[in-house]
Amino acid sequence: MTVISKRLGAVKPSATKAMTAKARELKGLGKSIIALSAGEPDFDTPENVKNAGIDAIRSGKTKYTPVPGVAPLLKVIQEKFECGNNLHYDINQITTACGAKQILFNALFATLDPGDEVIIPAPCWVSYPDMVRLAGGSPVIISCCEADGFKLTPEAFEKQITRRTRWLMLNSPSNPTGAVYTGDELRALAEVLRNHPHVMVLADDIYEKLVYGEAKFATIAAVAPWVYDRTLTVNGVSKANAMTGWRLGYGAGPADLIKAMNTIQGQTASHTSSISQYAAVEAIGGDQSYLLGFVKQYEARRDLVVRKLNEAYGLRCGAPDGAFYVFASCEGLIGRRTPAGQIIRTDEDVAMFLLEHAGVAVVPGSGFLMSPYFRVSYASSEADLTEACDRIIAACQVLVQEDAA
Repeated sequence: MTVISKRLGAVKPSATKAMTAKARELKGLGKSIIALSAGEPDFDTPENVKNAGIDAIRSGKTKYTPVPGVAPLLKVIQEKFECGNNLHYDINQITTACGAKQILFNALFATLDPGDEVIIPAPCWVSYPDMVRLAGGSPVIISCCEADGFKLTPEAFEKQITRRTRWLMLNSPSNPTGAVYTGDELRALAEVLRNHPHVMVLADDIYEKLVYGEAKFATIAAVAPWVYDRTLTVNGVSKANAMTGWRLGYGAGPADLIKAMNTIQGQTASHTSSISQYAAVEAIGGDQSYLLGFVKQYEARRDLVVRKLNEAYGLRCGAPDGAFYVFASCEGLIGRRTPAGQIIRTDEDVAMFLLEHAGVAVVPGSGFLMSPYFRVSYASSEADLTEACDRIIAACQVLVQEDAA
């Protein structure tokens, strides 16, 4: 008999991966499915980065590495923080892992005891609350309304801090909303922390390079130096550099925290792939001119999706400032009846209706702890996005309003 721990029993599978798997299953049955559920760039890894990985293989850089990462990688990360974010870290304050996700988990696992609390603004990435639970802590969710740009306000933050609060998790640009905190907004949150020295900040900056229009990226440890000593700044190469499968994330923060995270890493994954590490040296420190093209295409795709979704009956969305997601309200569809006679009661019903009736996979807002919304990833070709949005518009049009009561 297999015995599963109580801790694991409280964790749910990722909503994004579940919807992507369902879309893949329907595709396998021969159905025409456009999957806009995965947070993965459709661009190929840039040639200079691929060549760096190939060169690592050919030059024999395929052995075990130090747990934090190889020296050339730690050096380019140090330089990136210094030049790109105005943040100085010694080498022993930097570590790498198998994606930014593992950096986040290692930090939580290293610091949380049963009963410790982690404040998470919602909508939030689906993995945040469950990573906290796996690490033995308790997620404290603060719902951030659309009127506030889906961003945490200082007032709401202050109200939820207790003596057991250990972390504030901040993601900017945000998954799933694309919201970008300004420097002033981050400073205002950091002002709250002046009176709570026991609370640390986990700044998830994985979408740093993907900002549009007049929006400017800022990170809290740089704009609010008084929280530098208790901030873990997290980043990686998956999103901006189109390297999701390479599994390379990195973080920088207090030396004692990094040491503890390295202990966990050393007893679990040891280190990320040596080949990925050398490819990341090029991704972080080499030619990144391709990023301009990526951002330009993402911005055009964003505008297309926002315009079309706002044409759909019962849907509403604004233009996000960053990442590659649109978080659309589907409140206008709740209570409608499908052609099959089913009443649409939740955003999960909306997502399933769009998948089964329109052949478009989106992720319900409930997976991100905010309803009734759904997330569309526009990290797909304009042709696929146009076809998917046209299908969504047509599907919404056939819904018949009827009192669900």
